[in-house]
Formats: sequence, structure tokens, C-alpha cells
Amino acid sequence: MAFDTPLKVSVIYYSATGTIFRLAKAAATAAEKAGAEVRLRKVKELAPEEAIASNQGWSDNAAATQHVVEATLDDLDWADAFLLGAPTRYGMPAAQLKQFLDTTGPLWGEGRLVNKVASSFTASATPHGGQESTILALNNTFYHWGSIIVPPGYADPIQFQMGNPYGTSHVSANGEIPPGDVELAAMEFQATRLVEVASAFKRGLAAADGS
Repeated sequence: MAFDTPLKVSVIYYSATGTIFRLAKAAATAAEKAGAEVRLRKVKELAPEEAIASNQGWSDNAAATQHVVEATLDDLDWADAFLLGAPTRYGMPAAQLKQFLDTTGPLWGEGRLVNKVASSFTASATPHGGQESTILALNNTFYHWGSIIVPPGYADPIQFQMGNPYGTSHVSANGEIPPGDVELAAMEFQATRLVEVASAFKRGLAAADGS
């Protein structure tokens, strides 16, 4: 494993009304600034067209993100590190992202996700709406994969403003309140920290392999 090549990062998300998309885009931009090669990917929408059309924010976001490529298993296999994001649904990740994760059995079975570095983020409609439990639920998948979880913790002053050491989160009021400067800065820090830790880990593995 050569360590003179850019770190590869996949930012994979699901967003209905655009909140998680904004956070994911901020994460992708920050990872690129930190020197990583980045793929920004959305997972497949599972909701029927009539449900999307019934919500203006939902339909607007669907139209605005048509250009974003849908995630495949290759985006996980390719990456050295990844950030996963989804809104909370009853304290759990939205079904769209969960369905994508449920297709990763072939990669898991071959051990292809072992030692990849991972982190996660979320948003909810209400305060205390299951943000921490959603991030913890996403991290449960990383445990099974054998991935290395990197939380933001309180490793930067922005975290004392944002207040969630598990991962960046936001209260969106059903998509009516976009992420503000604090949330976007926290997302930038989380993505930058992911790149820094994953790069150091990659260099360590390469040195151990003698390559």
C-alpha cells in the first residue's frame, strides 16, 4: 500500500429535503481541501414519486441533486475512508441509507471493509430527536465491518459550540432551517479530522508492510 497517493474518501448520504445534502457537500469540500480524492454519492431513493411530489422541500431537493451520482458498493471498496450521513427516523438511520448498507454483505464477507476509517453524521426535525442514537446505529455497521471509527469528539473549539461529540448533527425543523455556520464548520472539522487520522493510519500500514 503506497502512502504517497492521495487518500480516497467517499461521502455517502441520504437526504430528503436537503439538510443532509448540505452537510455532505461541506464534508466533501473539506476532505478535498485536506488533500483527499473524494466521491460524493447519494443512495437510491425508495419513496414513491407521489410522496416526494407531496412535499415541496423534498421535490425541490430531488430536482437540485439529480447530478449527484448514486452510490454503489464500489464507492466503499474504492475508499480508504468514508463518511455516512442520513436523517434520523425514530432514532434510527433513514431506510434509504439502511437499505444500501444491507447490500454490503459481499464486501463484508470478503473482509474488504476491514481497517477502513469511518465517521457519521445526521439531522433531525426536532431537538433531541434521536441524533445520537442514529449516529450510534450507523456506527454499529462499522463495528461489523471491522472499520476504524473516528468521531469528532471535543477535539476542536467548534465542537463546544456544536455540542455533539459523536458526529455532526443539526435540527432542521422538517427541512425549514438549513445548517448554519456552526454546523457547517463542525462538519468541516469532522471531515478534516477523518482525512488526517486516515492518512496517518494508511502511512502506518504502509510502513509496516515495507512499501
